[in-house]
Amino acid sequence: MDDAFQAASLTASQLASQPASQPASQPASQPVAHAVADATDRFDDLLPVQSVHFAVPPMRTVTWRVSASATLRVRVTQVWVTRARSPYDHWLQPGETLRLERGERIWLSTEAAMPARVSITSAWQPPFAGVRRGMERLAAWLALLTLRRSHEA
Repeated sequence: MDDAFQAASLTASQLASQPASQPASQPASQPVAHAVADATDRFDDLLPVQSVHFAVPPMRTVTWRVSASATLRVRVTQVWVTRARSPYDHWLQPGETLRLERGERIWLSTEAAMPARVSITSAWQPPFAGVRRGMERLAAWLALLTLRRSHEA
């Protein structure tokens, strides 16, 4: 095995666990070790997300249509969450989360004397992602329509 391949196959934890007294399989400067550690750290990073933070006024109801799968997190004060297609209501305490699906409608309210602080976090979507998804659905529908007409003929 050549030295470059062997160095690339070592993980950052293996490199860190090697005692200084033992000779490493790398040159003394170890430029590859840093590159490997940087590469593995990069893959562990979270994908970009977008968060919307807002307050639910006391004794009022706020509605929200979820445009992308997201996580609802309650920051301050207990929040009552009602989902459109669910027979159950949820009382979320500060710090608790609830997973929301794309297209879902929710209603949020609080009975506390102070506003409830809430955030909805979802994966970042590039601009015009919805338009692209709509075009793909339209193309699939046209292909299906063409296929049906060719079978009828």
